[in-house]
Amino acid sequence: MSAIDLATSVRAGARSAREVVDDHLVVVEERDAELHACNLVTADWARTAADAVDVAVRRGDDPGPLAGVPIVLKDNLCTRGVVTTCSSRILDGWQPPYTATVVERVVGAGAIPIAKTNLDEFAMGSSTENSAFGPTRNPRDPSRVPGGTSGGSAAAVAAGYAPLGLGSDTGGSIRQPAALCGVVGVKPTYGLVSRYGLVAFASSLDQIGPFATSVSDAALLLDTIAGPDPMDSTSIASPYEPVLPVVDRGVDGLRIGLVDELVDGDGFQPEVLAAVDQAARALEKAGATVDRVSVPSARYGLSAYYVIAPAEASSNLARYDGVRYGLRVDGDDVATMNARTRDAGFGLEVKRRIMLGTYALSAGYYDAYYGQAQRVRTLIIRDFARAYEQFDALLSPTSPTVAFELGAKAADPLAMYLSDVCTIPTNLAGHAAISVPYGAGEAGLPIGVQVLAPALGEPVMFRVARALEESA
Repeated sequence: MSAIDLATSVRAGARSAREVVDDHLVVVEERDAELHACNLVTADWARTAADAVDVAVRRGDDPGPLAGVPIVLKDNLCTRGVVTTCSSRILDGWQPPYTATVVERVVGAGAIPIAKTNLDEFAMGSSTENSAFGPTRNPRDPSRVPGGTSGGSAAAVAAGYAPLGLGSDTGGSIRQPAALCGVVGVKPTYGLVSRYGLVAFASSLDQIGPFATSVSDAALLLDTIAGPDPMDSTSIASPYEPVLPVVDRGVDGLRIGLVDELVDGDGFQPEVLAAVDQAARALEKAGATVDRVSVPSARYGLSAYYVIAPAEASSNLARYDGVRYGLRVDGDDVATMNARTRDAGFGLEVKRRIMLGTYALSAGYYDAYYGQAQRVRTLIIRDFARAYEQFDALLSPTSPTVAFELGAKAADPLAMYLSDVCTIPTNLAGHAAISVPYGAGEAGLPIGVQVLAPALGEPVMFRVARALEESA
């Protein structure tokens, strides 16, 4: 059942929240030994919360629009008193003293968190192979990766652990695993969803967003978590307008642009490009006007991102020093203790990005690397703005390929980074995007088509996504 249908049945008393949760926990128990989508299964918390929802229903109260719906949380979202690790040894066993705003909002709407999900350590990667606790496997084919960094949440939703999941997207970390696992993944406008309680990777790029098995369920979850938050200074202060009411309005009269720079180049599988072409034709049949558009600077997005994101990471991760919380490896003095702690606590990819970022910010190189990357970012924002003067939404692949085999790119960081070539420009611009399953490619594995929209363009974006879903 969809999240909407489950919540409706629980609110009406047709099903108990406890029954719904127990059914989904059975799926977790049956499959997670193989898939390892979860770092922690919160069964006791879930059953207690479900019982509270059932009590509210019997009392005649409305538990909320997500009443009794199981949800999985990426393990970089703080949950008070519940272990939050970011899949890193340096935070192994850490229990936050506060809860992320998005978690409070979904719980307040009646949803039931059943697990904290695996991720690439500190959200750095594209395959969920960089977790300190082992890789997650793709439920469509366990010999393949689920994508990353939110691969645990994507795999959990695709495997039926829960109808809904939350992830974070810094350069495609929701959309790319959604595409590889065959579910819907949303990267909202920067600031539309509070980041309070999200463990930071790159603060100007990070954004929390939904996973779901349908566009309507994703819209419901976004409506639940979005809106102003005084705890987040980057939160958009204007009132949020729900998108679920407009999802089914169709695309008649909309102008859709097929982005040249995101469908041309090496590394794109023919089946992926064919799916995007088919999606464009389906939108035309539904009443939209589709044409090609150029966003010239988008081709430099990957290079700019892998300067900006590591630079911000090197600053954000400086707080893990062995002094205040997390892992501590003793040394003869503070400097030695700090160095030993970080060496033992961080994995190879995290160390790589800290070193890249520190170098890019160092004296003599700041202007040549970080400053130049920020100028490219400005060009990307301007080029997208010009594209949106002509089009209401844009279209591209989500990932250049379907899910690749575990280990296939682990030894080649540059090849791994190219997995995000279609998703990164949206993060640099701060805009919205959604990945929708659309057909299958190699070995029957799912393909994702990406709909891009300007800042606060979620209503139109969801209309286009829904039209694609109906035509798939």
